[in-house]
Amino acid sequence: MKRTALVYGIAIAGDALAHQLVNRGWRVLIADDLILNDKATDKKRAMAQAVGATLVEKPDAAVVQKLVEQSEMVCPSPGVPETHAVVAAAVAAGVPIRTEIDLAYEWEQQRAQGPRPILAITGTDGKTTVTMLVAHILATAGHRPAAVGNTEVPFAAALSDATPNGNVDVFAVECSSFRLNWLDSFRAEAAVWLNMAPDHQNWHSSIAAYEAAKARIWEHRRATDVAIGFADDPIVMRNLRAAGGITRTFSTRDADYFVADNHLVGPDGVIAAVSSMTRDLPHDLTNALAAAALVLESGLAESSDVAAALATFRHPPHRIEPVAEIDGVRWFNDSKATSPHAALTAIRSFDRVVLLAGGLNKGLDLSSLATEKDHIKAVIGLGSSAADITHAFDGIRPTSVAHSMKEAVSMADDLAVAGDVVLLSPACASFDWYPSGGYPARGDDFRHLVEELAVRPKEVRNG
Repeated sequence: MKRTALVYGIAIAGDALAHQLVNRGWRVLIADDLILNDKATDKKRAMAQAVGATLVEKPDAAVVQKLVEQSEMVCPSPGVPETHAVVAAAVAAGVPIRTEIDLAYEWEQQRAQGPRPILAITGTDGKTTVTMLVAHILATAGHRPAAVGNTEVPFAAALSDATPNGNVDVFAVECSSFRLNWLDSFRAEAAVWLNMAPDHQNWHSSIAAYEAAKARIWEHRRATDVAIGFADDPIVMRNLRAAGGITRTFSTRDADYFVADNHLVGPDGVIAAVSSMTRDLPHDLTNALAAAALVLESGLAESSDVAAALATFRHPPHRIEPVAEIDGVRWFNDSKATSPHAALTAIRSFDRVVLLAGGLNKGLDLSSLATEKDHIKAVIGLGSSAADITHAFDGIRPTSVAHSMKEAVSMADDLAVAGDVVLLSPACASFDWYPSGGYPARGDDFRHLVEELAVRPKEVRNG
């Protein structure tokens, strides 16, 4: 008799997990709440059919309970919040809740050739950039890395995957709180926690639950594993002290990995010159220090590899991405900034900003954006939270509301003068204006509109 697992939520991670479970002898049940349109429904049905399952669409609480009762394991996809009925049903029935990276980790430990090294990255902001940078350093050092987890490739999908240069020999795992929430065993040779700020309060039951999920990245450490934390973040440091074992810190100063005399420096000396980096905004420095700590403390690279990689690293799109300079005004796409904490990081990088912010709020306090008012010249509110954004700046800075991205770009063009920065850094999710494309669609729309603007002289734009 096959064991039965319920995969709740069928998209990239759920599909990868369902395939791995079937290949390992499990019977898989699949259910999903979010059926967006006929095309999306057909795609989800095809994913379920490919593993021999029938998709249960938008089940009510009674159906959810029946599915759980048939299962020996419940595997919520990252989009399924901890407040969901399937979680409550599993807890009530005593059915184990398992996460994709946890199961992938256990399967990797059973690999016939032995498990491969794992480096793990979590934090409210910067996870993807640091994960990609770590993978780039590892490749520079001669490894064949896979950047997995909260990326386009789930950990479970990469276990037998290959890079163009051969079989994967090390994993860089981006760990969202969604993936960390129900860990039983996942660990890494080195794991970094980048920062902590309120986020995902539409997913977690509380900010304390969000912090607890992040802290699980260090919960199952072995004596030789290294925990790395951001020295400037009191929440990260409190958890790092509680983690015990081998610990390291990073910050621009007063840490094991720091900046001195325009160089990145570690316990063993100089790592790289800041001037050699492809970008050196304040958060670029801390990201680089975090990545350096991961690869050096794990022994998977040397300082020379870090230096070479920092000089050639291409930052992922939608993260303070330069789009154009038009009449002395620089335009940046930071669509990935879906929380105030992320937007503040971008705002602090510039002196005079015309800020485009707003969208679908995730239950966060948007008024915190006004704490950096000295960096902001004017604010344009976007999307369903436009009024909340502009209200935060009432009487502080000029504000206006745009009803489309095209209107927002036109308003910003009117407001900005040479020396200004126009920054799309929304502090909110994108699913109000971009329900199926998410933040990449929002950023792409902004970029396209700015590129169109760049080919028209200002007198034509204003005429």
